[in-house]
Amino acid sequence: MIQTSDILEHMEVVGSDGGHVGRVDHVLGTDIELAKMDFGSGMKHHLIPLTWVEQIIDQKVQLNMTKDAAKAAWRERP
Repeated sequence: MIQTSDILEHMEVVGSDGGHVGRVDHVLGTDIELAKMDFGSGMKHHLIPLTWVEQIIDQKVQLNMTKDAAKAAWRERP
């Protein structure tokens, strides 16, 4: 089980295919908020649920879905 304390600011978030999804801004409850200035997430904050996290490996947060699937399903922060 992933501990939220293991997910650190500025960690790269990658899909199961190794594709860049974004960088961690911070953990917000049960979600990871991605940095809005990262080229992967555009100029807006996006939220991805912690349930998408498969593992943390080599200082990267790896998701249990591909980059494209994550970007299709992430939520924009209001």
